[in-house]
Amino acid sequence: MKQLLSLMPLIILLGIISLSIWYLANRFAGFFNLSQKVFVFGFSVAILVCFFGVMFAMRANATGLAMHIFSNIVAVGLGVLIFLLGSTLWMDLLRLFVKLPALFSGIAVIVCTLLFSGYALWNAQHTQVIRQKISMPHLSRPIKIMQFTDVHLGYYWGKKTLQKLVDLTLMEDVDAVVITGDLFDGRIRLSNETIEPLKHLKVPVYFVQGNHDGYTGAQEIKAMLRKNGIIVLSNEVAHLGELQIVGLDYMISDDTSKDMMHVPRNGKTMQNVLPTLDIDRKKPALLLHHNPTGVQYAQAAGIDLYLAGHTHAGQFYPLIWLNDRIFKYNRGLYNYKGMPVYVSQGSGTFGPPMRLGTHSEITLITLEPAI
Repeated sequence: MKQLLSLMPLIILLGIISLSIWYLANRFAGFFNLSQKVFVFGFSVAILVCFFGVMFAMRANATGLAMHIFSNIVAVGLGVLIFLLGSTLWMDLLRLFVKLPALFSGIAVIVCTLLFSGYALWNAQHTQVIRQKISMPHLSRPIKIMQFTDVHLGYYWGKKTLQKLVDLTLMEDVDAVVITGDLFDGRIRLSNETIEPLKHLKVPVYFVQGNHDGYTGAQEIKAMLRKNGIIVLSNEVAHLGELQIVGLDYMISDDTSKDMMHVPRNGKTMQNVLPTLDIDRKKPALLLHHNPTGVQYAQAAGIDLYLAGHTHAGQFYPLIWLNDRIFKYNRGLYNYKGMPVYVSQGSGTFGPPMRLGTHSEITLITLEPAI
């Protein structure tokens, strides 16, 4: 029984994929008056190759040109297929109210898919600076912090992406930069050259690892960042003047938590790690953790602001709706018993390099003394 339950996520996933293939094949056969078998075969190949190709590329850590090209093709292809599915569903809804010729409907679905895909690719490239002002107790003067997160340097995003984030930061008067995980996504660009733009920042830069850093090689990433002057926080506290910056490795909130993103099973949880850290409750404390979870343990430990990423806010529809149901803290500013929790939409993307309904962001957080 336990084995069956452990396989349920895979069974559900395969069920969704199979249903999507049948649905698209059925609709496109009707749109273009062609054999459904042709579309079943075509969509089966396209969806399975793109979906499992993205999963394989994520964990393969290959550095060759062939995998680089393959990864980008399947990632973009997966995004296009998701938009194709969404466009077809919207067309079916429209046809409940308006009689449209089948051929026109099929052409309209393809045109909409291409428009959505093109815009989503363009939109993901245009990073926004999101500004947040947050009051913090025990703080005597304003402090400005820029948050990067989920850059996913790898097959698609590279040095130019990081340089753009740095250039946007240099236009602001910040006191520090924090990177809340998933800086890397694969070993193809895991090099000193890729992170060279970070050296242009003339303020302290703090880093905590995310789940994709773990897939890539967390210890190697940490060592490389330290050699390049980045302050890596691994379940420890650093000080920026009077501000305590608490950094946690990627971990679950407690022993009862479940996490689909392969948290290291080393017994460390937010519940048992946070109480062991030297956090002075009389001084302001900022927590950096990749996944916006365990807020109750952060608040109990004396944290005054919790910064996270991980969710990507879903990146695009319909995943945005799904994310809102999976993550209690999905994007933007929340409040848990007086403790602000800010979840960034992410500075890069995972899988399809696309955003529709979300934006790539870096976040300028102005901490102000609480009155």
